[in-house]
Amino acid sequence: MISRQLDLFEREQAGLVRECEEAEAAYDRADREDAEERYGDYQDLVETGTELLADLRDNFASTLGEAEAERYEADFNSAVGKRLPRFALEIENR
Repeated sequence: MISRQLDLFEREQAGLVRECEEAEAAYDRADREDAEERYGDYQDLVETGTELLADLRDNFASTLGEAEAERYEADFNSAVGKRLPRFALEIENR
């Protein structure tokens, strides 16, 4: 189930994932003067992706019992960490 959910996220949010990659590359190329702003742009995009994933996770978890939901959330967060690591850092806090 989680794999299919992440497949769907990657398809539906392909533009966002690409924007994250581009923003990270722009940060890596930025001179010292522009680096902070470029990193902020990158972080904003990552935050958006993290929120979308957390919403996906939470919507499905709400259909489960309490113990199942806790296990599902942990498994989902772990899968995000392996498959979409840029979005994993803050997902547990959402």
